[in-house]
Amino acid sequence: MAFATKRLGTLPDATAPDGSEVRVLCSTSRGSLAHFTLPPHAVSRAMAHHTVEEVWYFVSGRGQMWRRWHEREEIVDVEPGVAITIPVGTHFQFRSVSHEPLMAVGTTMPPWPGEGEAFAVDGTWESTV
Repeated sequence: MAFATKRLGTLPDATAPDGSEVRVLCSTSRGSLAHFTLPPHAVSRAMAHHTVEEVWYFVSGRGQMWRRWHEREEIVDVEPGVAITIPVGTHFQFRSVSHEPLMAVGTTMPPWPGEGEAFAVDGTWESTV
């Protein structure tokens, strides 16, 4: 087993399917960790995942997260110190409502499999990214 150590990069490694910037951190065989950034007053694209679930912890900015699973639907306020879950198949969308970027650290379980994992869904807000 190898150890991994990585410092958060200044430039994004990729753009997530939802339109947020992604800085890839570390991963193991059972999960991966990334840092997501949504610009000030931006709205992500609404998405869902085929096989992964995620846990996000917000570290900067203020915003809202919309989630829907079958009949259950909610919008929650997010800011530093708030954690949320995105179970497999949940429709989700998030938006920044402040003058600073909305940033979260997210764990994906199992690790992000790549292209084709996320698929677009109808959201609650119009995307701006």
